[in-house]
Amino acid sequence: MDTLTNSNLLCLLQLASPALPVGAYSYSEGLETLVENNIINNQECLLHWLKAELRYGAIRLEAAVMLRAYNCVKMGDLEALSRWNMWLSAVRETEELRNSSLQMGRSLIQLFGKLQPQIKPLADAVGNSCNYAIAFGIAAAYWNINIKAAILGYLHSWVSNLITAGVKLIPLGQTAGQQLLLNLQPLISDATASILALEDDNLSCCSWGLSLASMAHETQYTRLFRS
Repeated sequence: MDTLTNSNLLCLLQLASPALPVGAYSYSEGLETLVENNIINNQECLLHWLKAELRYGAIRLEAAVMLRAYNCVKMGDLEALSRWNMWLSAVRETEELRNSSLQMGRSLIQLFGKLQPQIKPLADAVGNSCNYAIAFGIAAAYWNINIKAAILGYLHSWVSNLITAGVKLIPLGQTAGQQLLLNLQPLISDATASILALEDDNLSCCSWGLSLASMAHETQYTRLFRS
């Protein structure tokens, strides 16, 4: 659908809310390691990292697969839905990143199944190992959320979670966190437009920095976060 009604908007706000009980708050996606190693130690460094991830990183790939899951639900193509879920699992760079995606996806699909029991065929098609981007796409499609708005919500939720982690870890003040979120709005919009235009053959990312930070986090001595 092309428009976002009040009902659709409220559904999107619920889906992208930090209050959604999927455990997103417990993951830093390697940020904890970067702070521990003094690579990210202030507001500017965190802004630079988030900009790089939005332009080139794995989050773009996740959002692009979320879009494809959304389209699969709309077209009723359960085979393709399952295939994209397996594809996303296969391209996850580290065990921690894969586990976080699967844990959050499992939590969301179980929650959504209780809110909307009619999605059981979709959940069954994906199986127990459901990635978060797939579960988000299923929910957004079932609630008829405009796809551009859904991608904006997905990226905004991701940015908000990492800023919250940065505020705790660096540490930063709450005002600095909100300034970061405001400064990233244009880039979130640009990334959304780029993701909407991505062809299947062009699905790629450059996230070796994230991969190295995530691998190091697996053996980090003291940790507040699970990734």
